[in-house]
Amino acid sequence: MDIALIGYGKMGKAIEEVALERGHTIILKISRDNLNAFSESNLQMADVAIEFSTPESVLDNVLTCLNAGIPVVCGTTGWNNHLDKAKERCMEENGSFLQSSNFSIGVNLFFELNKNLAALMNDWPAYEVEISETHHTEKKDAPSGTAISLADQILNNLSRKKHWHKAHENTKKNNQDILQIHSFREDNIPGTHHVKYSSAIDDIEIIHTAHTRKGFALGAVLAAEHIKNKTGIFSMKDVLFSKENI
Repeated sequence: MDIALIGYGKMGKAIEEVALERGHTIILKISRDNLNAFSESNLQMADVAIEFSTPESVLDNVLTCLNAGIPVVCGTTGWNNHLDKAKERCMEENGSFLQSSNFSIGVNLFFELNKNLAALMNDWPAYEVEISETHHTEKKDAPSGTAISLADQILNNLSRKKHWHKAHENTKKNNQDILQIHSFREDNIPGTHHVKYSSAIDDIEIIHTAHTRKGFALGAVLAAEHIKNKTGIFSMKDVLFSKENI
């Protein structure tokens, strides 16, 4: 498979390593240094594009790929307010688009655990729930896209929580309607996500800790393999749990 990498930072380089290990070819690498090469004609030499850039540039990048008729996998976070526009363009172009807040196989299994746990805890109001996430200091968005996905899953399954807030030092605790997300930034942390249910008697916690970027890179390449020669809008759930991949 011929892959175009849109964004060639640390994640782009990790994706390149995994893609080459799996027998693929990187035919285009777009970074700030060669934006003039980011054209529809160059993209059309690829079977699929993988996009990891910035919240400011992601929408234009994805639309350019879709306009070129190239399936696109997108891992940039912090642009949820524009995501519907990308999906609409995908449908207009009869294209292929897969976006995820996190491509790690482990995190996507963690998502399933999170949804099931929240549904179980719906009948136990004595437990207060909160989320915390820790990432490297270069991560620009906070809360992380993964933390927001976890929060949305909890809101969909835990009726006593109505919305989430990014927690601050002066955030009032024990507000029954609010799900708090605590964000921390430390050096050399690929990503840790922690969901905690606390009561006066005990705590229940689930934690996912990434050790390297390779897990995210592998998931992105698997996603690219999945959407090649397909049309539609996909998710990592399609990649991990579709019959063709089991």
